[in-house]
Amino acid sequence: MMIRIGVLFLFSILFTGFAFGASRIAFADSVSDIQAQIDANNKQIEALQAEISSFQKELDALGAKKNTLQSAINSLALSQKKLASEIKVTQNKISSANLKIKELTLSIGDKETAIAADQSAIAKTLRGMAENEQVSLIAQIISANSLRDAWQAADHAIQFNRAIADDINDLRAARTELAANRDQVNATKASLVALQNSLSLQKRSVDASKTAQQQLLSQTKNQEINYQKLIAQKQAAEKSFEQELIELQGQLNLIVHPSLLPKVGSGVLLWPFSNTFMLNCARLKGKLGNPFCVTQYFGNTAFATANPQIYKGKGHNAIDIGAPIGTPVQAAHGGTVLDTGNTDLVGGCYSFGKWIMLVHGNGLSTIYSHLSAIDVSKGQVVDAGQVIGLSGMTGYATGPHIHFGVYATEGTQIMTLRQFRGATIGCADAKMPVATLEAYLNPLSYL
Repeated sequence: MMIRIGVLFLFSILFTGFAFGASRIAFADSVSDIQAQIDANNKQIEALQAEISSFQKELDALGAKKNTLQSAINSLALSQKKLASEIKVTQNKISSANLKIKELTLSIGDKETAIAADQSAIAKTLRGMAENEQVSLIAQIISANSLRDAWQAADHAIQFNRAIADDINDLRAARTELAANRDQVNATKASLVALQNSLSLQKRSVDASKTAQQQLLSQTKNQEINYQKLIAQKQAAEKSFEQELIELQGQLNLIVHPSLLPKVGSGVLLWPFSNTFMLNCARLKGKLGNPFCVTQYFGNTAFATANPQIYKGKGHNAIDIGAPIGTPVQAAHGGTVLDTGNTDLVGGCYSFGKWIMLVHGNGLSTIYSHLSAIDVSKGQVVDAGQVIGLSGMTGYATGPHIHFGVYATEGTQIMTLRQFRGATIGCADAKMPVATLEAYLNPLSYL
């Protein structure tokens, strides 16, 4: 009887192995094809990344040269080419993600087949035991001709039970692996959605860069002398606007309590660009004079890192960070989008151009302006490091950069300047952040 049971068990194992093995052969062929496609995508990505690196080097070289019409046009053209390559990289990554999802789906199907085979084999074995086991194990031991036979019968039964337990454990492990694979599929799908959103944002930035180039050529009539006049006019307009804004904000009756602000030097804020971007800035330290791509500091000095924390109405009220059009801009801290806007929509006003303001729960708010694209909306909750828009040169900008400002939240409001004291300056109807002078903080105090 025990021999018959052993034969049945052996048959079940062979059956399981055969079913699983046949599935594995077909699966391997499919995986091989998928992996070949993924490898081809990766080769294309490597080639495109080499192009992007080359474009970035050219952009860096242009940034170190005099601001001329030709350099501005070349910068825009290079930004377009770089963005086009980055879009292709994103598309290839999306394709690879889709292929990976297909591979995981095949893997899940393979596991389900194996589980079904194991279940069938166990059921068949148990049916065989029920059909063939006529006496209990105790009865077999008592009726054995010798002690040796009795112990053999007991040992066979124990081994059989252990084999069944091992098979069940393998089955449970397969189910655990299946669940992990499904989690991986979901994570891959989420990543794919993020890539698609990034692609859409980059396309909008390409369009913005094309528009900027056309406007530049139209305004200057492709002549250097006109371009330099345009730069001078923008610089004068920006200075005049900031002075008028300072006078108005000096009348704003909002109180700032320094005790509610984070400690200076606490490093509570992240730089508004990726680690990769900042590492590239560090490599350009010799050309830029600083490792952060800062083109204008906070305050009224050429180098404002040693300036007092509080703005007090003099000089530049933020820091400017040079970045090619289309560079992803990240939230410096987790928080909520207080508002967004575009001052270019108001005739005779440029100012911030496209801007985003985030309010954080630590007493600070941050602004990101001169953007080419906005990817968040009012009231949206964002995480630290989340992409919220793309760099550009909208508003009073003579080159691609972002204006990164830090405010004391309690001393800041979003309004039009006409709403505030009935202002009638050129930007009176433009919606923008308005703050008491003490609310302007040096970003370097918190980065």
